[in-house]
Amino acid sequence: MKVHHLNCATMRPPGGRLISGTGTIGGALLVAHCLLIETDAGLVLVDTGLGLEDVAAPKSLPVIFRTAVRPKLDRAETAAAQVEALGFAREDVRHIITTHLDVDHAGGLRDFPDATVHVSAAELAAARNPRTRLEKDRYVAHQWAHGPKWAEHAVSGGSWKGFEAVTDLPGLPPEILLVPLAGHTRGHSGIAVDTGDGWLLHAGDAYFFHGQLRRPPTCPPGLKAFQVIVQTEKAKRLANVARLNELATDPAVSIFSAHDRHEFDQLKAVTR
Repeated sequence: MKVHHLNCATMRPPGGRLISGTGTIGGALLVAHCLLIETDAGLVLVDTGLGLEDVAAPKSLPVIFRTAVRPKLDRAETAAAQVEALGFAREDVRHIITTHLDVDHAGGLRDFPDATVHVSAAELAAARNPRTRLEKDRYVAHQWAHGPKWAEHAVSGGSWKGFEAVTDLPGLPPEILLVPLAGHTRGHSGIAVDTGDGWLLHAGDAYFFHGQLRRPPTCPPGLKAFQVIVQTEKAKRLANVARLNELATDPAVSIFSAHDRHEFDQLKAVTR
């Protein structure tokens, strides 16, 4: 399988040093790290970042989101535009796997209406029936108002690298797995991909800063506070961060979060 690393939304929150620990990195603080995987089952997209409609009509995005992260809103950064720039048609994307359905992860679903969208059942339930103010703010229902072909996955399955209830995804190669990483949201998941040269683990928003996987772990104060503000289940989030920190010592696994620019730049350089 060939894996492409895509940044599908540059975000520039105020207070750069509190977020990055060092200030602005390469003109941007945060990315929306998505994967495009070439498989025998067609193209597989892991997360979508912001979509064409988000960029064309930014006022459709929640005010709190636009104010907090100040997205760049560049059409060229959308998954749709990058898929086409690689020489594919949008229809070639047969499957989308979502870590979760926050606004900056699900905006591009509308750009691939024929794709099967894989999501944990708990995450889809939270998006459809938000229980709290936080859940009502984080999910933007018009991003999936087109009626995606949902493939809901219950928390069940085997084990992988110490994680339990890891799920194979029907219709996809067995080298792609859904890994439960609840905490940031009720049904948050990671996606593990066996590239043949080692594993990639897209950890979504299970953590936000590469220093959290080092020993001792570190995190800038702004991101540390932000993770608490947007968490749904604290105990589960902290337990999963600790497990990811342990897994980071495995040289056969490359772990990355959705928004860390340092991790994105490193992996992008390796796969060029």
